[in-house]
Amino acid sequence: MSLKDSALAVRENAHAPYSNFKVGAAIRSASGVIYAGCNVENIAYPEGTCAEAGAIAAMVAAGETQLTEVYVVAGSPAPVPPCGGCRQKLSEFGASDVVVTMATTGGMEQVMTIGDLLPGAFGAEHMKDV
Repeated sequence: MSLKDSALAVRENAHAPYSNFKVGAAIRSASGVIYAGCNVENIAYPEGTCAEAGAIAAMVAAGETQLTEVYVVAGSPAPVPPCGGCRQKLSEFGASDVVVTMATTGGMEQVMTIGDLLPGAFGAEHMKDV
């Protein structure tokens, strides 16, 4: 199954009873395995989980820590970029040149890289003593 097909399929499982805004994400790990996640809302809105975070959690739970490609899809009029928190999460596990395809269920796509989405990302190198 392709990243696109995985993201579209998992999107159907999203738990979005409050916003009705379903999002699916699929990431390819360095080993080539595809991990998918969907948004999971909670009545206490800040406690929900984004689709990208769910896919990353599935990858890490499987013992992998490097992603090489990302596909995110939502039922929206234009492709929806990952939120700020998910941009940081993506940069934790993917290089700045990793391709992120954002898409609509209608087939519109926009391609960027993690570096395009989060220039000047905070990284491990910032945590080192001088």
